[in-house]
Amino acid sequence: MWEYSETVKEHYKNPKNVGSIENADAIGEAGAISCGDQLKLYLKIDNGIVTDAKFQTFGCGSAVAASSMLTEMIIGKPLEEVKKITNKDIIEKLGGLPPEKTHCSVMGREALEDALKNYYGYEADNKGLDKIICNCFGVTEKSIREAIEQGAKTVKEITDLTYAGGACGRCRENIQNIIDSIIGKKEEPKELTPFQFSLKVNQVLEEKIAPELLKDRGGIELIDIKDKTVYVRLKGTCSGCPSANSTIKNFIEAKLKELVDKDITVIEA
Repeated sequence: MWEYSETVKEHYKNPKNVGSIENADAIGEAGAISCGDQLKLYLKIDNGIVTDAKFQTFGCGSAVAASSMLTEMIIGKPLEEVKKITNKDIIEKLGGLPPEKTHCSVMGREALEDALKNYYGYEADNKGLDKIICNCFGVTEKSIREAIEQGAKTVKEITDLTYAGGACGRCRENIQNIIDSIIGKKEEPKELTPFQFSLKVNQVLEEKIAPELLKDRGGIELIDIKDKTVYVRLKGTCSGCPSANSTIKNFIEAKLKELVDKDITVIEA
């Protein structure tokens, strides 16, 4: 069962600014009846200020609430501020929406963008509207680039800072492309030579694995390495322990896969 904030419930039960505006200065549409949700947004604009906004929507309670909140957010605001509104802003004003209902705020943002394009005459992208990368949260390419400038280097870090990629995930590839274009692609790790591979395995055994086994008065000895198969012998309390196989697979092998090579196999000699 989805949980809704009191604000969402209020805007659903008592939506604001329902209806249409005769001789509207801008009209925007989003969604489709065939998909279950549709929104039509009407704007009255005077001297660069949105003086009135009304909506007609067909959809669920969240769609009604998001549309109602959007009109409240833009009435009385200059267009320069209205252009910057994202569906993340709508969600925050509503006190949150379940992830499954994020698309309702997306529809609001898309209808607003369509109305502004209608007002400016399809040159809106050159008048302040930035390219939307994450439709679920209305995050623009500019916001993603700013997050990277602040130090974000991974898609997860971008999501933590901007919400982009935090819902359906379809934009994550585009986010990664933006990261790559700014800070470059990560270099693929070079294949280790057999000698380098042996040194690395031995180093991890000595520095990462042996100290942990020693805590239980156990130990480990490297017996041999053939290709990517590592043969070891457990020592101390680990030798003959009923959970020895689990220790080898779930700890030793897992740690070597993580720190040396994902194709490593560990076998007890």
